[in-house]
Amino acid sequence: MSRVALVTGGMGGLGEAVCIKLAALGFRVVTTYSPGNEKVKDWLQGMHNLGYGFKAYPCDVTDFESARECIEIVTKDVGPVDVLVNNAGITRDMTFKKMTKADWDAVIHTNLDSVFNMTKQVLDGMTERRWGRIINVGSVNGQKGAFGQTNYSAAKAGIIGATKALAQEVGRKGVTANAVAPGFITTDMTGDLDEASLKQMIPLNRFGKPEEVAYLVSFLASEKSSYITGEVISINGGLYT
Repeated sequence: MSRVALVTGGMGGLGEAVCIKLAALGFRVVTTYSPGNEKVKDWLQGMHNLGYGFKAYPCDVTDFESARECIEIVTKDVGPVDVLVNNAGITRDMTFKKMTKADWDAVIHTNLDSVFNMTKQVLDGMTERRWGRIINVGSVNGQKGAFGQTNYSAAKAGIIGATKALAQEVGRKGVTANAVAPGFITTDMTGDLDEASLKQMIPLNRFGKPEEVAYLVSFLASEKSSYITGEVISINGGLYT
């Protein structure tokens, strides 16, 4: 039976592209969505019309118990998770002077705490089966920082550190842990940015495509990446090298 891949925040943008590429590798793909999201049925139907039999489960990734319950249901319905892509994320951009505690907490909880909450539920099973892939979606701004993104940069930098540390713990048990660090990718999250101006900073002179990042994630999920762990792979058009 094919392995199970779970992508948090898989509906739309980068997450959707990752789901599609993982399905192309033969994984049974599952995604999560925020409880109360009314678009899930339409999204699943749209994916079904394209030939993808994805399943989606409600999960508040900021809440440990919600993550535990979600993984329990996924395990019963589909099977144990072999690949976890921690993709869920939000932004609350503003200068630190204007940033509130709520703005800080929302980004840290969604982008960083979620990595612990979800990984904790699946890691023991991976080590027991002696095969697993943890793939965390970081950001170029977790590597270099960004004006107006103290909260986001802190969360993504935390993901990088956690990935490197976790890789050292689980490598002997057949589990790899890696992070990808995208630059500017054309998604809803970057829709309000001044692309014409920003792309002048990028050696390749364009924003990336979600599919380009998804190819990298799918490679890290495959057997071909079995000797790669603890890495943070930049995919940013040369923006930060």
